[in-house]
Amino acid sequence: MPEGQVRGRGSLIYILMLKLKIVSPEKIEFDGEVVSVLVPGTLGSFEILQNHAPIISSLEKGVVTYETAEGKKSLEIIGGFVSVNQNQVNLCVEL
Repeated sequence: MPEGQVRGRGSLIYILMLKLKIVSPEKIEFDGEVVSVLVPGTLGSFEILQNHAPIISSLEKGVVTYETAEGKKSLEIIGGFVSVNQNQVNLCVEL
């Protein structure tokens, strides 16, 4: 089955996907496709979905939550930065 597709009851349902890469000083924490990302921005949490406007933002202590085809996953961070451009989401975080 092509990327971004999930088989529903008798039909194909297309899921809009983002490319997410989460990097810490120690290692690449995650690199893959997701449906959405919720980040703890310095001015408040915000969600990133398909076709989000380009943005660079600082992150504060909190939880990054992202949804993959397997379900929701989360990562507790101390802080960092996020950049979004053309459905590519990059997080540079400290754990």
